[in-house]
Amino acid sequence: AMGYEAISLTGAQAGIRTDATYSRARIQKVDPERVIGELDKGNIVIVAGFQGVTDEMDITTLGRGGSDTTAVALAVSLGAEVCQIYTDVEGVYTADPRLVPEAKKLAEIGYDEMLELATYGAKVMHPRAVELGELFNVPILVASSFSDSPGTLIHGGASMEVRNKVRGIAHDLDVAKITVVGVPDRPGIAASVFEPLAKANISIDTIVQNASINKITDLTFTVAKSQLKKAMEVVKPIAQSIGARECTSDARLGKVSIIGTGMQNTPGFAARMFGALSGQGINIQLITTSEIRITCIIDEARVKDAVQALHRAFELEIEE
Repeated sequence: AMGYEAISLTGAQAGIRTDATYSRARIQKVDPERVIGELDKGNIVIVAGFQGVTDEMDITTLGRGGSDTTAVALAVSLGAEVCQIYTDVEGVYTADPRLVPEAKKLAEIGYDEMLELATYGAKVMHPRAVELGELFNVPILVASSFSDSPGTLIHGGASMEVRNKVRGIAHDLDVAKITVVGVPDRPGIAASVFEPLAKANISIDTIVQNASINKITDLTFTVAKSQLKKAMEVVKPIAQSIGARECTSDARLGKVSIIGTGMQNTPGFAARMFGALSGQGINIQLITTSEIRITCIIDEARVKDAVQALHRAFELEIEE
């Protein structure tokens, strides 16, 4: 419409080579020769995201987050200074603004913090795209397609003195729990449960095993709600074969996480998180952590209350 020369390319034409995993292919390499050739001709190159081609020339789709991942992969292969992602939000916020109206937009955030936020519920960026940006040190700008508001820059240039605070609250309602009750506590039991789940392509998130009493323990783990039925079909016969008492499930769960590199060497974050949830009468069912994250599995009906309470407890509404 503005009179500029442009050309459109499919993922295959743009040189995006993937493996053959059905509906969730992963990019193996990008051969940018065609894209570079078109740029040299003065064309603006429009590439269809979310798709690629195998070595056998079969067309593949990349699964959730595939368009973001395509963009970062192209930026890497072309040696771009930055990859700009324009989407339906103005950037990365301290929490979901739909749950916390006073949430603040972050001007910048490190790859590690963004990866934890994306993995544990923030929908603004897919973890695969953030991982790729970090691996090849390509900064990613997330901004709005609908306004000129400055976005959030995801990059590796964290300040020398890491802020002593939580940077964001992530939440996810796609959580189901499976508990194998009364498991004999002997070597190889966990492998006998989780290896068949892996073969069935079921991703496991949190795993907790109780302390053994009289050589009997309980094994609890979480999966996505959409995979609960399939996971139970895999686990029930295994539970019987290893002599477990029963196998139970609960699909009415959610998770809430606090994330920030400032947590690494500073005590007190866990205590403040648990205190904030306790103050709202929210029961914690499971806890999982990384160096820069603490995640609690709770009743899905209390997730909104938990996010709001944690946002207040860590004073994320206050400008830095």
